[in-house]
Amino acid sequence: MYNFIQKFHSGWAYLAILVLVIAVVNSFIGKSSQKEFTAKDRKIALFALIGTHIQLLVGLVLYFLSPLGSAVFGQMKNEAYRLTSLEHPLVNIIAIVLITMGWSKHKKATTNEGKFKSIAIFYGVGLVLILSRIPWNLWF
Repeated sequence: MYNFIQKFHSGWAYLAILVLVIAVVNSFIGKSSQKEFTAKDRKIALFALIGTHIQLLVGLVLYFLSPLGSAVFGQMKNEAYRLTSLEHPLVNIIAIVLITMGWSKHKKATTNEGKFKSIAIFYGVGLVLILSRIPWNLWF
């Protein structure tokens, strides 16, 4: 079961990051071209939100099953253990909280520019945080 969840978490990450990149790029294009915020734009942002939340749930399950997760928490001298047991989960939780805040702020915005701006900023910062804490050596 551990192997399946680990492979799913790694595979789903590609999809979640791709949709998140599309949402950020779409919102920057929408803001800069001053276009109307349509249902298509909302769905792109929603799919990015859902994708990252699924990744979070699978990651939390994996955290407690993995020998590199909660089992090695506290071994801060080992860089690999620190990344997988503390930095990766903590920074990604913060990133997903920011993405969720961006979704909420876009719903409250009354202008097209405000909607695009909320998604661009919060999803963009979330994307940068996620990319900063991916254990790249385990991916390739």
